Amino acid sequence: MKSVMLAEKHIAGLSVRTNNANERHPGTAKIASLHQTFVQQAQVKYEKGACLYGVYYQYESDHRGDFSVLVGAEPDMLESNAELTRTLLPAGDYLVFSGEGEMPQVVIAVWEQIWRYFADDTCVHTRAYSVDFECYTSETKVDIYIAIA
Repeated sequence: MKSVMLAEKHIAGLSVRTNNANERHPGTAKIASLHQTFVQQAQVKYEKGACLYGVYYQYESDHRGDFSVLVGAEPDMLESNAELTRTLLPAGDYLVFSGEGEMPQVVIAVWEQIWRYFADDTCVHTRAYSVDFECYTSETKVDIYIAIA
């Protein structure tokens, strides 16, 4: 894990509303199918250095409440005929947790690491629950940015 300060960035893609309880059950999970739909309807310009984003925003409360998820890319790194939702990754301080391995298991493992980190009584950071995001840099590598207050 490392701490970084990021400038704001606009992301365009497809979005759904969900929560972690629903995502634990295949019958109510929405994020995996959102990724599949996005890949079918859009082309990310990876050859130009683009990153596929999974953006978590509009938190109802904390990790137990509802939130929106947008799968997308920076608008100039994306081609799509679908009507896309836009959101902003705000400038600010983020903790970055990274993982490498088979998808989606590596993403699940990194999120579990994040939840353990913030649940620890000795944790010196506080989650902002503003905007968090995954940045997929290859088919086997993900960096997850958590906004901190």
